[in-house]
Amino acid sequence: MAEFRIDGLSPSGKVITGVISAENKKLAKHKAEEMARERKFKVTGVHERVTFLYRVQKGKEKPLDGEQKAFTDAEVRIALEKMGYKVMYVRRRLFGNKQKAAPPVEVISFVRISTDLMRQKLPFNEVMMLLINDIPNQTLRECIKEINTELKQGKDSEKVFQKHEVVLGKFTANMLGLASKSGNMVEIYESTAKFLERNAEFKRAVKQALVMPLVTLFVLFLAVMFYVAYIFPATAEMFVKFKIELPPMTKATLAFSYWLTANWIMVTIVILGPVIAFLRFIKTPKGEFLMDQYMIKIPVIGQLLHKTAIEIFCRVFYALYSGSGENIEVIRMAAEACGNKYMEHQIKTIAIPLMLEKGKGLTDAFEATGVFTETAISRLSSGAETGTVKNTAIQLAEYYEKETTYRLKNVVQMIELSVQMVIMIVLTGLTLVSSETATVKPKAPGGFLQLIASWF
Repeated sequence: MAEFRIDGLSPSGKVITGVISAENKKLAKHKAEEMARERKFKVTGVHERVTFLYRVQKGKEKPLDGEQKAFTDAEVRIALEKMGYKVMYVRRRLFGNKQKAAPPVEVISFVRISTDLMRQKLPFNEVMMLLINDIPNQTLRECIKEINTELKQGKDSEKVFQKHEVVLGKFTANMLGLASKSGNMVEIYESTAKFLERNAEFKRAVKQALVMPLVTLFVLFLAVMFYVAYIFPATAEMFVKFKIELPPMTKATLAFSYWLTANWIMVTIVILGPVIAFLRFIKTPKGEFLMDQYMIKIPVIGQLLHKTAIEIFCRVFYALYSGSGENIEVIRMAAEACGNKYMEHQIKTIAIPLMLEKGKGLTDAFEATGVFTETAISRLSSGAETGTVKNTAIQLAEYYEKETTYRLKNVVQMIELSVQMVIMIVLTGLTLVSSETATVKPKAPGGFLQLIASWF
């Protein structure tokens, strides 16, 4: 989230300043107005912390160009002048002020290397300094540099990391922020790295299982449409021209070609319209919720996605669970991390209220949500009875990891085989239709001679 500075005046005329975080300036202004009403002061300005470009010169030296984040250009100018520079200009950078997500591979590498270095007893500050110098991605490098600076200033680690959830990802920012406060930084970093690696691996496997076959079938569909609409009629119309009777498949294909050419706009709208509408809908909060709700009910793929979500939930639960009874926030964070909005909703609106308001046990509350498998409920129930819920959670996560990895490989092979079968059937059909034209015979020899003559 972006940082904003609030400027204000108290009823006595005293200048008031404060810094808040918000997703955009509109929300920042709304927060500022709420604070003003509560604390009884007047808001005089809300300034976003952005990057300013500057050019300075000291004496007769060569002018230097640079950039600095600040709330106003005046801050940059004053700071540079105090350093003895003559300021030639300070202007706000027009583009690139908004945070953007760092590549997942870079984030995984950062967390994994941090984990390994801390495991070797290297101080966290030194770990950050080493990574700042070696991270190739500029967005992530600047993010880590800013985090390190603010941690040195003694700011709250959780808030510092959460400010950069756009770059790091919401889950990663929350976990790393909590790690600094906990007594087991290495363990939480290890769990975060494992989660990110597992999540990236699963996404690659799903893309291999679903995206590539769909792209292949779409390209095949376009090729068939092009053949039917443009290539095939060029051959078949020669026979029509000389009033030669066409075989059944050739006749039907030619009729379909004429219809397709005459109604291609309608066909395009009918095919692409629902697809575009569906893709736009699932990007909305309600669409994402419904997609996650019904996706886990789909045979094979849905079961894999469901078990993977439970696996992720258990990993985060294991990393943060303390066993002291104060674990509602742990359950909430694990629900947000599982990657399924429907599961998150059920856990937050059913399990947590049952535990807080009715004093239900962990497994009873989880069972009431209807989003955990019988295996998961059985294992967690055994863990609750023996006081080993934490260890049971990681055992369940490891079990589902092995099962989904094995099953996903089989699903990928099955889908690839199905796509190959479809391609074979389509190509066989095209071959039969094309070969049928070789059986065309003119009604009379004269017609055949005329056809030969037309070719020359």
